[in-house]
Amino acid sequence: MTVVIRDIRPDDPSDAESVVRVCRAALPFLITTAEAVAFELAGAPPAKRYRILVAETADGHVIGAAQVGIVYDSPEPGRSYVNAYVDPAHRGLGAGGLMLRTAEQHLAAQGATDVYAWVLDEPAHRAFAERHGYRPSRSAHFLRLGLAQATLPALPQDLPAGVEVRTGSAFAADPRPLFEADAETTSDEPGDVPVEFDDYEDWLAHTWNDPSLDKELTTVVLVDGAVAAFTAARTDGGTRYATGMTGTRRAFRGRGLAKLAKTVSLHRACAAGYTAAFTGNDAGNAPMLAVNEWFGYEICATETRFTKKLETR
Repeated sequence: MTVVIRDIRPDDPSDAESVVRVCRAALPFLITTAEAVAFELAGAPPAKRYRILVAETADGHVIGAAQVGIVYDSPEPGRSYVNAYVDPAHRGLGAGGLMLRTAEQHLAAQGATDVYAWVLDEPAHRAFAERHGYRPSRSAHFLRLGLAQATLPALPQDLPAGVEVRTGSAFAADPRPLFEADAETTSDEPGDVPVEFDDYEDWLAHTWNDPSLDKELTTVVLVDGAVAAFTAARTDGGTRYATGMTGTRRAFRGRGLAKLAKTVSLHRACAAGYTAAFTGNDAGNAPMLAVNEWFGYEICATETRFTKKLETR
């Protein structure tokens, strides 16, 4: 069967829907919507050199998708990434290899020297990456909690003096305190691609304005009026909820504030009708893994980040 690789058509809503269909089939633990796909493509900064590739059969059926770009906010030049997904029902047709080759050619032409890719930690996926010259580095887990069956920790009846809980939407007029908390906690996360998290306007454009960010379920804990901890919630507008980031600022750690934020957010998600909660953790992030296990989350899949040196043009 002939497979053609092309760029997503920004003016064709069915293309974004096809990308979502492929991603949900290949990696059902991610929160993906057509609106978010279109938003990310339209708002990508030029320095990111961002592309969304699709693999299409001769009859026009999209069977694969890949997100490709430069890590433009890294202090180490030449870092790039490609995350490719193939519908499990259409594997073995060469779509993954074709998307990978197209992505690498694009990235090399933009001056990338290192490319990173998340790969499901399963024998067939690892073998595919290794055949194409990639080598494994760190791993991360997907975790799932069935909200319809879960027994969540009770909401606290009384908060300590000076502690209050707000929704993310309460910061609509001035979200900078959330940016500062996000920047500080993200900088402490383990990872193999360093980034400089210091551009407030970029954060507004690509994080705060992301249509999948649910500002009512995003929950913030304040101590004496200062943002101390938060959990950022993303939803698919249906039944699936995910925490994209949960963190506590350094000065407030060890007081259970991240658990408080997540407890409140999960209760609100249940009340809003969401039935499945997802999150992700670096395999080396023992404190956050412990918090999520305390809530009842279970590991449902593991990814390993693979990397490869590119020959620049």
